Amino acid sequence: MKAALAKLRLAPAPDSTVSEALRQGKSPWSEAVHLLWSVWVFITPMFGGGYTSKWLWLTLASYPVFLWLYAKVLVASRRVAYRYALGMIALSIALVPFYLEGMSYFVFGCVMLRTSSRRSLPVYLVQVLALNAVFLALAWWAGYPWQALAWLPAVTLVIGIIVNVERASQEKDAALKLSHEEVRRLAATAERERIGRDLHDLLGHTLSLITLKLELARKLSERDPPASRRELEEAERVARHALAEVRSAVTGIRSTDLAAELASARLMLESSQVHLEYDLPPGDVPPEVERGLALVLREAVTNIARHARASRARIEFACDGKVLQLSIVDDGRGGVGADGNGIGGMRDRVRALGGTLSIESPRGGGSRLLVRVPAGSTRTVFAPVAMADPTDVAAMPQARA
Repeated sequence: MKAALAKLRLAPAPDSTVSEALRQGKSPWSEAVHLLWSVWVFITPMFGGGYTSKWLWLTLASYPVFLWLYAKVLVASRRVAYRYALGMIALSIALVPFYLEGMSYFVFGCVMLRTSSRRSLPVYLVQVLALNAVFLALAWWAGYPWQALAWLPAVTLVIGIIVNVERASQEKDAALKLSHEEVRRLAATAERERIGRDLHDLLGHTLSLITLKLELARKLSERDPPASRRELEEAERVARHALAEVRSAVTGIRSTDLAAELASARLMLESSQVHLEYDLPPGDVPPEVERGLALVLREAVTNIARHARASRARIEFACDGKVLQLSIVDDGRGGVGADGNGIGGMRDRVRALGGTLSIESPRGGGSRLLVRVPAGSTRTVFAPVAMADPTDVAAMPQARA
């Protein structure tokens, strides 16, 4: 297969449309669906001169060339792919005096002219209008029916704008996905830097102190055994204290920042066309509580993105002094029944914090997840959350994020 593609010069370039689709996990044949529009090459004769031998030979000669040019637009580097779109236009212009069906090649060439390049939309429109003027002048000279001359500019402009707007939207979605990944990468980098600082501050001084005391104990072992034993006991005490600090640091390293998880949740949901509104989390949440809530939040947001088919979601926090409350509401399809692995895992995490998790999910009425855990040392007090009807998410107050 690769040898055949190489022979036809159809191996995809790294920056081609096909390579981009492969990087996004799409089929390399996904763009081929647009070739269905070329059916007009075979239908147009029904409305004109009929299926003649002239039409047959010109179709056999031109259609394979068109298919090769179409494929080259998709597999060639973005820097040169527009040349093959211009090749389609040149093919259609060359066929003007002989082949009415070549107008389909012209439409494809105009539509793919910007798809295969980074031209701005205004520049693209000017180019398409100029190409239409040239083609229409030749078609008028060749005696094309006025109906064909009337619809050709409209079709090229309308389809071209629609296809290119869709492509721009796809590029924005891809950029949003990259932003989501970038947030996680920056968070991981910041976490590694924090771990490095903590370990340096924690172990640097402590290990130096232990080393000095062990050296002193060795020197005093023969001259003053009691003093040597005291230094050894002191080194043991320092080592035990360092071990406790390392365990505490590891707990902090394993924790997940709730604010960062909220930012990540917004990126994930926005990339799934779900508008998210959320409150800032309360301050001074105990690390173990924050870690548990962050993981519950991550799982809940993932479920909304994958399964809820929602358009809006909201995350709210409340604390009445003794109980910290997290509510997650969406306006999706609802109907959550038995606990799956995700919900079961969330219940286990909340149970480990000594809290409760409840879910209301009427079919067609969205879902509402409520988590209540002991507040611990949380000092910031929020008004209790008035849980909204998940079917009326639009009535929720605007987020402060």
